[in-house]
Amino acid sequence: MPPDSGLSRRHILQILTGIAALAAGVRPSLAGEARIAKLIGAARDLPAISQRIDFISRALLGSKYRGFTLIGGPRRSEKFVVRDDGFDCVTFCETVLAAAIARDLDEFENALRMIRYHNGVVAWRERNHYFFEWSQHNIDNKTCRPIAMDGAVELQKTVYWHRELGRRRFSMKVIPRAAFMANKAQLANGDIVGFVTMRPNLDYFHIGFVAFGKDGELLLRHASLSRHRVLDERMEWFLAANRVRYVTLLRPEEPAAGPIAAKKAG
Repeated sequence: MPPDSGLSRRHILQILTGIAALAAGVRPSLAGEARIAKLIGAARDLPAISQRIDFISRALLGSKYRGFTLIGGPRRSEKFVVRDDGFDCVTFCETVLAAAIARDLDEFENALRMIRYHNGVVAWRERNHYFFEWSQHNIDNKTCRPIAMDGAVELQKTVYWHRELGRRRFSMKVIPRAAFMANKAQLANGDIVGFVTMRPNLDYFHIGFVAFGKDGELLLRHASLSRHRVLDERMEWFLAANRVRYVTLLRPEEPAAGPIAAKKAG
């Protein structure tokens, strides 16, 4: 999730990044496949998706933070982008999750389309621009399921960061920070934690994976803008530094047929 920033700056940077990539002759869908293929092969015999997510995400520690890598816009053709040389917080989670689901590159690309786009349709308006919608669509397609915790509350949010998407209002069940930390024994490697923003017109400001340190400490594994890379950070430090009030949690689901269900993108 890009940081809470001005809408005009965000839009301009997306356009400039896309133009630069196309001008350089980049083939976005092939840019990161070699490394990803190796990770899929190394992880696919691990029996649980939580183990595969932990293995793949750990292998990507130290990767550069790179924002605005997706190419497309309301009046520009959407390009399907795969890369392993840098991530923002969302593309990091999408790439790791798709690789943990897949048994080969074809399945990886199909899984990534289904995760990133509503019904797997590669189009700017079908991209999951809001993490609330990302979550709902990936629950609907059975890639993830929500995790409930005692103490959760309803929160009403209105989002509006681009006029082409319009203003949207929805209700979301969120977990207060204290309840989240009090129930950390319910968490597993690879759970996806979303950090809700209190700023107007936005729903979340960041996402990442749950991980555990060698002494069992709760960690956030994420692509950090401020630290310029993918890293592990103690969860309580991140919550305090960012004055987090609420989170949401998703647990990735094992594909119906073992590591991977063959979902065909429309």
